[in-house]
Amino acid sequence: MTLRSLTGTRIRRQRMDLGMRQAALARSCGISASYLNLIEHNKRSIGGLLLNKIAEALNTDPAMLNEGPEAAMQPVLSTAAARHAGSGAEVEKIEEFVGRFPGWANLIENQARESEMQAHLIDTLNDKLTHDPFLAAALHEMLSSVTAIRSSSAILANGDVEPEWQARFHRNIFEDAQRLAASGETLVRYLEKSEGEETPTLPQEEIDAWLRSRDWQVEDIEFEGNPDEVAINAPELTTDAARKMAAALLKQQQTDAKELPTSTLSSAISEHGVDPISISDALAMSLPIVMRRLATLPETLFPDQEPRGFAQCDGSGTLTFRKPLVEFDLPRYGSACPLWPLFQALQRPGTPIQLDMKLASREGISFRAFAFADVFHPHGYGGPAIAQAWMLFSRDRTGDTASAHPVGTSCRICSRENCPARREPSLISPANSPEPKIAF
Repeated sequence: MTLRSLTGTRIRRQRMDLGMRQAALARSCGISASYLNLIEHNKRSIGGLLLNKIAEALNTDPAMLNEGPEAAMQPVLSTAAARHAGSGAEVEKIEEFVGRFPGWANLIENQARESEMQAHLIDTLNDKLTHDPFLAAALHEMLSSVTAIRSSSAILANGDVEPEWQARFHRNIFEDAQRLAASGETLVRYLEKSEGEETPTLPQEEIDAWLRSRDWQVEDIEFEGNPDEVAINAPELTTDAARKMAAALLKQQQTDAKELPTSTLSSAISEHGVDPISISDALAMSLPIVMRRLATLPETLFPDQEPRGFAQCDGSGTLTFRKPLVEFDLPRYGSACPLWPLFQALQRPGTPIQLDMKLASREGISFRAFAFADVFHPHGYGGPAIAQAWMLFSRDRTGDTASAHPVGTSCRICSRENCPARREPSLISPANSPEPKIAF
């Protein structure tokens, strides 16, 4: 039974919730009570004017009676079924399942959403454990304290220690234990912070937090304003390194905005869509400038209303700028998936790449990515070649996920099998983790 065929059941439920008699509702809608009885038992179809009259009498939206709140569950359940393709879930019967068992459907929907949140949390914690210098320093401090305590206690355990030296060793153990306890408490407090409370530990992270608080928009810098002053006055930027890096970023954005104003770019999007190459050719504009400008626009200016993620790396593959999406999180800096078109572009400078991709942990969701790399020679013929690559990506809600290329975020949390670029086993399922394909 489909959701639409359960319209009568929803009418009856809404009527009873309001304490309205069947005869009263029928009279207010100009139909007989017997006909309404047939409708409420799903033995007569309903739509158009009569549905609107009943919805008005029940003080509700016609769409809520026709499809019900269960309609919103279907995309989530479809995505959950796609992630577990081997489960044998009858995808073609989702509508019937939701209609007949809304409670169970709601339970599965909640579990699917919790699974999404857990996957995002794993991504965040993995990246923090791998690249957070504070954690490395804190663990080193704790290990140093443990080693000192063990050495002092071993000496005391051997006996034959003069009373004066015993007192010294006891004092050392006490002081080291206090330092160990303080380090442990600090580490626990740091790990217990939520993502929103997280204290940046790198200059790039300070810049990320600052831009994220402004929804990645720095409107007052587009044509006017001093980048150095804006960076100095930003409360999120607490270190001199972060302020200098932010000022350099703002100068780049200001230069790009003067080259390609928002009004010009919006007109080009209306005519050519969100296609960096078409816009670049139409405006005779550098492709990196077009990609960087598209990354700074709010999603309301795009026809599909989808936000754009952005990543930039240098010739070593290190991420130097990142604008993640909710469904496509980016590692903080480093250890990203080498299968991203961002890194493929580095192998083919000057050649634009378009790729539909899907994350191993996000089955049923695909992304369309544009990538481009360029090589610069700032010191002329005798100097080194400096490479940079950019990747612009967004959720593709119309694409075929089956044909999208599987990628990951980082090998440590990617369970994809037979990946030719795997560097290390996955932490998610170590027992069944695929072996690395890269030989050392």
